[in-house]
Amino acid sequence: MERIETIFWDIGGVVLTNGWDEHQRAATLPQFDVDLGEYEPLHHKANELWERGKMSADAYLDEVLFYTPRKFTREDIWCAIENESRVLTPEWFRLAEKLRAGGKHRMATLNNESRELNDYRLDKFNLRDWFDFFICSGYVGMMKPEAGIYRLALDVAQSAPEKTLFIDDKATNIAAAQALGMQGICFTGIEALEQEMRGLGIEI
Repeated sequence: MERIETIFWDIGGVVLTNGWDEHQRAATLPQFDVDLGEYEPLHHKANELWERGKMSADAYLDEVLFYTPRKFTREDIWCAIENESRVLTPEWFRLAEKLRAGGKHRMATLNNESRELNDYRLDKFNLRDWFDFFICSGYVGMMKPEAGIYRLALDVAQSAPEKTLFIDDKATNIAAAQALGMQGICFTGIEALEQEMRGLGIEI
């Protein structure tokens, strides 16, 4: 068995809650008297550009909200969006500490997120302390499960696919990584994750 050199982690759905998903939108926007029936089609049209870094947060908000006068400000809604981010798996930090202390694996992110939300979440939850580098759709203009973002991740890591592990909560994203020869674990919980990591020879 090849020793795992680099571990790529999804963020939303593994470490943290998602950045701005349908459940968060449904919980937040009615508080601002925003009609979800109007908002959602506009969101789906603009969000992919935003998450690919081809649209700024201000431009996104213009597309989905501020095409008409509102009773709230950009700052109000952006603060509400930020406040939807929380730690999903507190135990992940204990696991990450063990992996970092072992010194045998590079740690990196591989996630779909807008540049602005990704930057906020890295800072808010001190994630820069835990990872060596960051592959984010908002930085690189590609999204999972496109093959290109995994190839880029491997190029940046300079790690052979079979020596690379990708952890994500979506099976389609794992399958795309495995198609390129990467190891993959679909995250369902911290205990199951640790067991599967040990099965790949990772010491925890």
